[in-house]
Amino acid sequence: MTTLREHILGKSLDPLKPDTRHSIVLIAFLAWIGLGADGLSSACYGPEEAFLALGIHAHLGIYLALATAFTVFVIALAYNQVIELFPSGGGGYKVASKLLGPHAGLVSGAALIVDYVLTIAISIASGADALFSLMPAHLLSYKFGVEAMLLLVLIFLNLRGMKESIKVLLPIFLGFFLSHLALIAYGIYAHIDALPQLVPDTLNETSNLIRETGWMFVASMFLRAYSLGGGTYTGIEAVSNNVNMLAEPRVRTGKLTMLYMATSLAFTAGGIILLYLLWNAQHQEGQTLNAVTFSSIIATLHMPDWAAHASLIVVLVLEAGLLLVAANTGFLGGPAVMANMSTDAWVPRQFGQLSSRLVTQNGILLMGIAAMFILWWSHGSVALLVVLYSINVFLTFSLSLLGLSVHWWRDRRSVKGWKRKIALSLTGLTVTSGILLVTTFEKFLEGGWVTLLITGLVVGLCLLIHKHYAETKKKLREVEKLFAQSIKAGDCQQKKLDPALPTAIFLVDDNRGVGIHTILWVMRLFPDHFRNYVFLSIGEVDTQNFDSDATIRSMKFKTENTLCYYASFCENQGMQATWMMRYGTDPVEELDQLTQQASEEYPNSVCFAATLVFPNDNLLIRWLHNQTAINLQRRMHRRGQQMVILPMKIS
Repeated sequence: MTTLREHILGKSLDPLKPDTRHSIVLIAFLAWIGLGADGLSSACYGPEEAFLALGIHAHLGIYLALATAFTVFVIALAYNQVIELFPSGGGGYKVASKLLGPHAGLVSGAALIVDYVLTIAISIASGADALFSLMPAHLLSYKFGVEAMLLLVLIFLNLRGMKESIKVLLPIFLGFFLSHLALIAYGIYAHIDALPQLVPDTLNETSNLIRETGWMFVASMFLRAYSLGGGTYTGIEAVSNNVNMLAEPRVRTGKLTMLYMATSLAFTAGGIILLYLLWNAQHQEGQTLNAVTFSSIIATLHMPDWAAHASLIVVLVLEAGLLLVAANTGFLGGPAVMANMSTDAWVPRQFGQLSSRLVTQNGILLMGIAAMFILWWSHGSVALLVVLYSINVFLTFSLSLLGLSVHWWRDRRSVKGWKRKIALSLTGLTVTSGILLVTTFEKFLEGGWVTLLITGLVVGLCLLIHKHYAETKKKLREVEKLFAQSIKAGDCQQKKLDPALPTAIFLVDDNRGVGIHTILWVMRLFPDHFRNYVFLSIGEVDTQNFDSDATIRSMKFKTENTLCYYASFCENQGMQATWMMRYGTDPVEELDQLTQQASEEYPNSVCFAATLVFPNDNLLIRWLHNQTAINLQRRMHRRGQQMVILPMKIS
C-alpha cells in the first residue's frame, strides 16, 4: 500500500530538510494562479448577476462597471494591511481573533470554512454550466456526474501537493485570462464609435429616470444590483489567508500577488459588464450571459461558421477550466483556515496535521466531501450557490475590516499614517457591510437563511469542541501540578543503559501529567521489576511547526525538553532512564519505527502507553483525540512485540 500510495500521490517529502519548504512555496506569479483564480473566476458569474438585476434599466451598467472596478481595489488595498499585520497567514480568521476577540474569530473562521466549501461547489457548478451551454439539453442529466468527476480530480491533485496542482492548472488559467483579455479589448474596440456618446446618453437616461421615479428609487435599484453582484469580489481574501504559503519575503510577495489579482479582476469584471452594455446582451435560456456576448463578438470576426463555433467552444471551455482552477482555491484556503483554527482548539487537532506530501490531507478530504454534498443538495444551481457564497464572504470581509478599523484607532498614537489607513479600512467596511446587509435581506428567503443556518451550526460545533478541549486541558494541568515541584532538573543527556536488564519503554508526549501517571502505574503494577526506563517521543511537524526554520527549532527544543522532564523524574526516584526521539508528519509511522529501534536495542522490554478515558465517551470525543496508542499497539502485536495501554480516567 505504501508503494501504491507513492506511485499515486508521489514520494514522501522530508519536512526537516532546509530546501523542502523552499521547493513548495509559491512565487507571486504562481500564487496569482493558485489563489487569484477564485477572484478572477468570479467574473464568470458575478457581473452577470449584477447586470441582470438592473432589468430594463441596463444603461446604469456603466456605473456598475466603474463601481465594480473601484470596489475590487478598495478591498484589495484593505487586505494588504492584513498581509502586513499577519505575515504568517490566517487572514480573516486571525484578524478577527486578534483584533476583535476569539469569538469574533470563530465566527469569521466558520464563515470562511463554509465559504471555501461553497467556493469549490459554485466554481464546479458554474464550470459545468459553461460546458453544458455547448451541449444539447437532453445531456443535462449527466451534469452531476461530470461535477463529481471534476471534484475527484481536484482532490487527487491537491493530495499530491499544492504546487503540483497549480502547475497542472497553469495553462488553463493563462488560456482563460489571455482569451478574455483579447475578447474584451476587441469587443470594446468594435464599438468604439459608440463610446463617446455612451456617457452623455447614460447621464440623460439617468436624469430622466430620476425625474420619473425619484432618486431614491434609482439609488435603491442600483445598490441592489451592485450588492447582488457581490460574488464578483469573492476570493480577494485568499492571499491574506495563505501568506504562509508564499515565498520570502512574504509580505512583498503577498502584495505583488494582490496587485496581480486586483488588476486582472477589475479589468475582467468591469470589462465584461461594459461588453454587456455595448453588445446589448439579453438573457437566453440555457446559456450564460458571457456565452451570449462572446458569441456575438466572435460572429463579427468574419470567420467560417465552423471556426467561429470552435472559437466559442474554446472560450467557454477555458471559462469552465478557470472555474476548475478557482475550485482549487477552496482546497488551498479551506484546510489552511482549519489548520489555524485547530491551533486554537476550535476544530479537531487532526486538521493541523500534515501528510507525507506536506499538505493538510484531512482538510482536503473534508472540503471535498462537503462540496460533493452541497452539489448534490443544490442540484448545481449557481443562482442559489451565489447567494450562499456571497453572504459568508462579506461576513468575513466585514469582520476583518472592522478589526482593522478598531486596530488603527486603538493604536493611532503609535502608528504613522493611521488616518489614511483607518480611512481605507472604514471605506472598505462601509462597502462590504452594505453589500452583506442588502444581500441577506434580498436573498434571505431564496436561500440566504440556509447559509446562516449552516454557519451557525458550524459555530455551535466548534464551541462544543473548544469546551471539551479546554476542560480536558485544565484537568491535565491539575495532574501535572502535583508533580511539578517534586522534579529537579537533571542531566539532559541520552545515556546508554544495560540492554540485558528488564526495560520499560514509555510512549509519551507533552501531556506530562499523563506521562507521570503512566510511570506510576507501571511502578505499582510491576514493583522493582524494571531497571531501565526508556522514553520515546515524536516531534510532530504540523502546519504550525512547519511555518519556518525557527518554529522547527522550537518544536525540537520542546520535544527534547519534555523527554528530559521524564528522565529527570525517574532519576529523582533513583532509576536509570534515557530517551529517544524522532521527527516527522505521521506520529504513528514515526513511533512505529522508533519502537522497533528501541526494542532491538533493549530486547528484554515491554512498551507502555496511556489513553484518556472520559465519563461520557462517545463518537465525537473519540474523534477529537487521536488513537495513536491503539493504532500502534495493533502494529506491534502483529510483529509479536509487547505493548500495554493503561487507562487514565478524566473525571
